[in-house]
Amino acid sequence: MKLNPLVLPPILDETDASSLNVISIKSFDLCIKENGPSHHTKNFYTMKENPGDETKLIVRRGQAFKIKLTLSRPFSRSKDTLNFVFTLKNDDKPSQGHGTLVGCTLQNNSYELGRSNEWGSAIETISGDLMEVLIRPSCRAPVGEWTVDIDTQLLNTDGVRNYKYPSTFYVLFNPWCEDDQVYMSDPEALREYVLADTTLIWRGSYNRLRPSVWKLGQYEKDVLDCSLLLMSKIGKVTPAHRNDPIKISRALSAAVNSPDDDGAVLGNWSEDFSGGTAPTKWVGSVAILQEYYKKRRPVKYGQCWVFSGVLTTIARTLGIPSRIVTNYSSAHDTQGSLTVDYFVDSEGKVLEEMNSDSIWNYHVWNEVWMDRPDIGGEFGGWQAIDSTPQEMSDDMYRCGPASVRAVKLGEILRPYDCDFLYSEVNADKVFWRYTGVNKPLKLLRKDTLGIGHLISTKQIGRWDRDDITDSYKYEERSRDERDTMAKALKQANSVFSRYYLNEDFNDVYFDFNLQDDIKIGETFHVTLQVKNRSDEKAYNVVGSLHVETVLYTGKQRDEVKSSTFDVKIPPNSVEMIKMEVTFHEYYEKLQDQAAFNISCMVNVKDTEFEYFAQDDFRVRKPDIKITFQGVPTSHEEIDVIVRLTNPLPIPLKKGLFQLEGPGIESQILMKIAEVPIGATTSATFKYTPPFSGRAALVAKFTCKELDDVDGFLAYEVKPRPEDVLIESNEINGGYTTLIERRDVIP
Repeated sequence: MKLNPLVLPPILDETDASSLNVISIKSFDLCIKENGPSHHTKNFYTMKENPGDETKLIVRRGQAFKIKLTLSRPFSRSKDTLNFVFTLKNDDKPSQGHGTLVGCTLQNNSYELGRSNEWGSAIETISGDLMEVLIRPSCRAPVGEWTVDIDTQLLNTDGVRNYKYPSTFYVLFNPWCEDDQVYMSDPEALREYVLADTTLIWRGSYNRLRPSVWKLGQYEKDVLDCSLLLMSKIGKVTPAHRNDPIKISRALSAAVNSPDDDGAVLGNWSEDFSGGTAPTKWVGSVAILQEYYKKRRPVKYGQCWVFSGVLTTIARTLGIPSRIVTNYSSAHDTQGSLTVDYFVDSEGKVLEEMNSDSIWNYHVWNEVWMDRPDIGGEFGGWQAIDSTPQEMSDDMYRCGPASVRAVKLGEILRPYDCDFLYSEVNADKVFWRYTGVNKPLKLLRKDTLGIGHLISTKQIGRWDRDDITDSYKYEERSRDERDTMAKALKQANSVFSRYYLNEDFNDVYFDFNLQDDIKIGETFHVTLQVKNRSDEKAYNVVGSLHVETVLYTGKQRDEVKSSTFDVKIPPNSVEMIKMEVTFHEYYEKLQDQAAFNISCMVNVKDTEFEYFAQDDFRVRKPDIKITFQGVPTSHEEIDVIVRLTNPLPIPLKKGLFQLEGPGIESQILMKIAEVPIGATTSATFKYTPPFSGRAALVAKFTCKELDDVDGFLAYEVKPRPEDVLIESNEINGGYTTLIERRDVIP
């Protein structure tokens, strides 16, 4: 048994302790009901009474919490002394120097708690044998589980009694504390980025954005313990550094993926998801983290939005403000050149075997909020971290924290991985035509506007999109934007000299486009407009149109349809070249996220001019509609109805609804035998909201014919009359007030 060096040894003879009248601890109350609201931790599973599970206190560092001690006799401020010893659990060698072993002497008055960067304890009130004590963890305390020992002693004697609290309590980051490195001043932002347990993730493509709801579930069973496990055991953050959000967030960006360390989620970008769950079928983080905590093996399977959703859950659980960010047309620059090079053949087909870079329809990462004393005050605030295993950073698959401010300024050498983030939102897209080995490449097109569109996150307090593009980059084509790119290229030591070999030709104008808002099941058309602007000369144009399925990572899959053309365009005239694609032509080849790549390659005969264009789009899937039969009230059962209309010209068979929400411990599953063509199906279930306040229900539908369909309902739960007013003893004020209960998402 290891001895705690700060705990005094008891006197040898207990009879002597009694004769000396050394005070003893009869009971120790952590005042969970009072501390929970003050520390914004009342919704955590472990803070509630659950049959078969121990209730534990969760507090935030830099802020006092209350305990009540029942003593063997009244405490005398002049004769008795009491010392607390706090030890970080699972630290093999706790030490005062590392801040993992802390002793503090009980002070006589609450104003004597001391400096915020030190642990403190002080008497608040004494009433007979009952003493109320305030304890304030240091604002720099390591986050994790702590034990507590108490030594009591009579002044000027050797008599000592020891009391060891038989359980533990948790200390988290405190973004409400001005002295904490993760401090955030805006209360509405704190509600959104720390307390909200449901959020939106944007997917789709830049021309058809698709919000999906993600149940973060940071308050649910085992999520806190799993988050601490991933930080300490998988992320290997040493006990001494568990007070540092920079090191913790960097470690978590690796711990959430599996390649280096058997982290939480196994990535899979193939079409085979056997032996696990397809990424599009996850509704939230809870099932993933609970499975990982139980089995200690990577959960199958994830893609970028799954990694991001899980990482957001962990960050908010630990108390670090976090949000999910989607970047449309996101570059994956493997060479660090700040360009993405695409090679195509004479027909305009992408040569996958030559392309090491890629452009994802969208990519999802995280931002976490903190000061950055390591690189300078101006680079604090939002920091980008990315747990999708794309490229190695310091020999591990991790990314960040990269200061978003540094990315915007082109400061790509600032730690960590600002260069990679900069490329994702700013790289130039360059298309080359390949004609064979040892033959020169022909530069077809350089696109400085094609990367980094509509960078999106959920709005504060609203179920809508917040465009944060201007926090990552200056306006395209602006002087600041090009100056920043020049600075980044110089720092990257990259040579950017491209020869423009395509002929400068303006007589013929091309406009390549696709009709907007295509619903799955419908026919769509690809159109190339060719305009001859010459007053005298006719031109012949020859080329091809292509439609291919594509993964959201930009990787080409199957050709759906192509067509060739050879047309003569008279002077001052316009020709429309169209290709129709029917549902039955694209349906069997459609990938799970319903994305396509369209492209065209055109040559103007008797010139050296070639026109190439490409774009990505997706067909829109239906939404699930969720409604209540009545007004939701806390602790009262209500019927919930989910509905879905079949948009396909074929029946849907063997469908499944999955639902999650506050108080639903395991997913509600409802089977649907068949949905005829054009029909609407519905299912009803009983639901009891556990608390009043804001909340959201999340639904997903899957079947063989149609998957990755979801929907959500954000709602307000009314409190019961008996819940509207409850007593609350203010910890630092000593007075009683009446407050309204709002327990779902404070």
